[in-house]
Amino acid sequence: MVRVDFNVPLDDQFNITDDNRMQGAVATIEKILKDGGSVVLMSHLGRPKDGPVDKYSLKHLVDHLSILLNIRVQFADDCISPETLLQSKELKVGEVLLIENLRFYKEEEKGDEVFARKLALLGDVYVNDAFGTAHRAHASTAVIAQFFPSAKYFGYLMAAELTNAEKVLNNAKKPFTAIMGGAKVSDKIELIEELLNKVDNLIIGGGMAYTFAKAQGGNIGKSLVEDDKIDLARELIEKAKKKGVNLILPVDSIIADAFSADAKTEISLNNKIKDDWMGLDIGPEAIEAFKKVIVDSKTLLWNGPMGVFEMEKFETGTRSIAEAVVEATRNGAFSLIGGGDSAAAVSKFGFNDDVSYVSTGGGALLEYMEGKELPGVKAINE
Repeated sequence: MVRVDFNVPLDDQFNITDDNRMQGAVATIEKILKDGGSVVLMSHLGRPKDGPVDKYSLKHLVDHLSILLNIRVQFADDCISPETLLQSKELKVGEVLLIENLRFYKEEEKGDEVFARKLALLGDVYVNDAFGTAHRAHASTAVIAQFFPSAKYFGYLMAAELTNAEKVLNNAKKPFTAIMGGAKVSDKIELIEELLNKVDNLIIGGGMAYTFAKAQGGNIGKSLVEDDKIDLARELIEKAKKKGVNLILPVDSIIADAFSADAKTEISLNNKIKDDWMGLDIGPEAIEAFKKVIVDSKTLLWNGPMGVFEMEKFETGTRSIAEAVVEATRNGAFSLIGGGDSAAAVSKFGFNDDVSYVSTGGGALLEYMEGKELPGVKAINE
């Protein structure tokens, strides 16, 4: 039984738009098959509210998974039914069975022990290879492990995630630079506080930069801001000073008169944005300042885009930072891309193979970096 993270994005026609997470699980599955095993795969997809919904069915992944593994993958339309149990028992060596979305049962997210026990009947050995959900104490990620006291393992992907996170967390070569982006300071507070004890440079871009700009008395127009976090932003600026961390905020922005792909745009200083305008990307001066620091770094952690990179007009900042991270990596730096939107950006610009490691787990990596114990990791280690 392998818990994988096949929570992949699908378009309206159920085509997979980014299969990184599926590719990440291939090595573990192939290892088990090569060693004479058969595999039952379990995963969640999306956030179904009330039982089975067609758009969240894992059946949409079967064809692509069959191509990745080069065998015909079987599918069970439930995860704990008697029929599914029978299907798992009848698997021959070298065969793979994907069972239906675990979250079609509310018991999965509740960490229900009875549900976990039913899942455990489907296999003899439990392998957790789902780093993206390792921070959740769900039935299939943490609770199930107790039913395999002497037969539980990490998969290759999970092991790689932990090894690479450790490199940054506890064995970073100096100078160590963290690049934080994304919309909200509130999502990253604990991580920023933890990083202030470890990094030499902390670069802040994306929507969260405007909360810092406002905290320093700037006019930010209609830019994204968390007014209830302004005092906190001031505190973080002070903490960085006290700890001798070089905190680098964007000097300028690409501003727009609307949140739209065809909005009018201008370059503006971050503290002098016009009243009805909003910052949607970092500006040219910010890009140059950030790049200079990144290229001189020996360890890089990047989590969160610099702007609304999904719109071509506002992708320059994120693309430029990605290019700088690639350049630093070529010069011998270790670069860890922290899942979520950063991973999507690196993938969009075609740089997956030009950085040291792209994490498959956004939230899980953040919590691990914050020094929290991940239930999915703890359950295997115990």
